Amino acid sequence: MNIEEFYDQDPKRRASEEVEYGTDWTDANGVRAELSWIADTGELYVMAEPVEPLGSDGIGDLYVQNMPTDAITVELLGAFPSREDLERKLEGWEAAMGGPSSLEWVRARVA
Repeated sequence: MNIEEFYDQDPKRRASEEVEYGTDWTDANGVRAELSWIADTGELYVMAEPVEPLGSDGIGDLYVQNMPTDAITVELLGAFPSREDLERKLEGWEAAMGGPSSLEWVRARVA
């Protein structure tokens, strides 16, 4: 599902505090993703966003084009009743994040 669909499914998601667990996770294809926990719902999710394309303004300057929200996808990994419970599962996440296909590490830890 895309990011807007994800937030629209549960109004508590949009209003809640979120705790980020890194922005440089990668999937098997090398796509970068962010890992976050929503305090009010206890949900841990991955948000994957393709690399934004570069555009040119016609005189040689480059800029990052806007990414449509339907290109930003969300995968719900599970729910954890407390941040402490989740942090026990994710112990060592900072070191694991930089590895290849690092999202597999997360999925295995929270399964």
